[in-house]
Amino acid sequence: MTSSSSPSQDTKRLAHTYPEGLRADALMEEDVAWSYEIDGERDGDQLDRSERAALRRVVGLSTELEDVTEVEYRQLRLERVVLVGVWTTGTAQDADNSLAELAALAETAGALVLDGVIQRRDKPDAATYIGSGKAAELRDIVIETGADTVICDGELSPGQLIQLEDVVKVKVIDRTALILDIFAQHAKSREGKAQVALAQMQYMLPRLRGWGQSLSRQMGGGRGGLATRGPGETKIETDRRRIREKMAKMRREIADMKTGREVKRQERRRNKVPSVAIAGYTNAGKSSLLNRLTGAGVLVENALFATLDPTVRRAETPSGRLYTLADTVGFVRHLPHHLVEAFRSTMEEVGDSDLILHVVDGSHPNPEEQLAAVREVIRDVGATDVPEIVVINKADAADPLTLQRLLRVEKRSLAVSARTGQGIEELLALIDNELPRPSVEIEALVPYTHGKLVARAHTEGEVISEEHTAEGTLLKVRVHEELAADLAPYAPVSAA
Repeated sequence: MTSSSSPSQDTKRLAHTYPEGLRADALMEEDVAWSYEIDGERDGDQLDRSERAALRRVVGLSTELEDVTEVEYRQLRLERVVLVGVWTTGTAQDADNSLAELAALAETAGALVLDGVIQRRDKPDAATYIGSGKAAELRDIVIETGADTVICDGELSPGQLIQLEDVVKVKVIDRTALILDIFAQHAKSREGKAQVALAQMQYMLPRLRGWGQSLSRQMGGGRGGLATRGPGETKIETDRRRIREKMAKMRREIADMKTGREVKRQERRRNKVPSVAIAGYTNAGKSSLLNRLTGAGVLVENALFATLDPTVRRAETPSGRLYTLADTVGFVRHLPHHLVEAFRSTMEEVGDSDLILHVVDGSHPNPEEQLAAVREVIRDVGATDVPEIVVINKADAADPLTLQRLLRVEKRSLAVSARTGQGIEELLALIDNELPRPSVEIEALVPYTHGKLVARAHTEGEVISEEHTAEGTLLKVRVHEELAADLAPYAPVSAA
């Protein structure tokens, strides 16, 4: 505040008001020292000490969200990004769809997409991915939009990353780093976190940057002797060695986790329980379909890679046969090979299954491209010999012409809607028909004292007919060879 009177004038007024002996006391006593004659001419209202020290609420600054779910899932949108793509093959629509998918990935990671550009080239530039001239134009776009990150729709080499950053003067990441970041956010289980960490270290290892010789150190020391002095291991070399050690440790941990999962698989094989794997493009509705078929209660969200950790649930066919349903990691175009290697143990669920439910989003602009991308990964994990049913999901929101085209092209296909339940009964019947059936059909009269055999026939085989007689349970079943051998002593039914 600006005072309307000078300090000398206030001193003179105080001298006239109080005797000389009382001036100091008056100055020390706050209530006596202030008076309208002395301070009343000051500008503005005077506040008490408690009011001056109190927190004052400023109206209109709150950004509190009304929707609780929006509060839970909203990420801090600190990064403002510009997308860059290189169109080398396919049509212009294909290039636009690829960049639109990159935008969805960026939003899933918590970024705010400001702009996106595509360049037509025969192949990406070896130095700056888009060429030096286009890189300079990209710098102008970054300055104009106020972006702080550039995301490239492809996997960049370490040299391309460095040189493009030197031109645009902001952080540059590629599609692989973006997908790895999303996986790191969404991994919840111990195995999922370990697999993501391994993939990130594999990606990071050739892209480490250091200060070079300025952070080198001596090999031995002052008393090391001959040929032990001089520049030794640099800081970046130390970092690379430590990352390799961590990767080796992570691979051992994942191998140990794989052993536990293999034990569970062997138990299912021993009990002759068929397995069905749900595979498909990310956000195609795999978790929704699993919930609809088994009531698993898996997280369902309209986002890419919402669920990463595989879920295995028990299910039953309309005829009463037991089988398992496994929800696997979602796939995407140009899935980083680091992820394929790190998640190979998880993707083995697809290769070891008896049937694959290949889920595709029927409402997507180009579902055929999604089918091709998923089948490429299925080939990588060696599951091409497993029978496949194409499940065209989101039929309630899909274009009828698109559904007809897919049903005509894919011979073993079915249109369903996990949200409304459309086509689920037909899908269950199709699964029942496609699952491998026991090879031996046998009829036996099992005494009531051997009820365990009857129970095994229900759990491990397919009961065609069952009748309770005075001598025991008359069964007509289709079972595997091991159980057929156990039922063989009771196979002659002449005594019935």
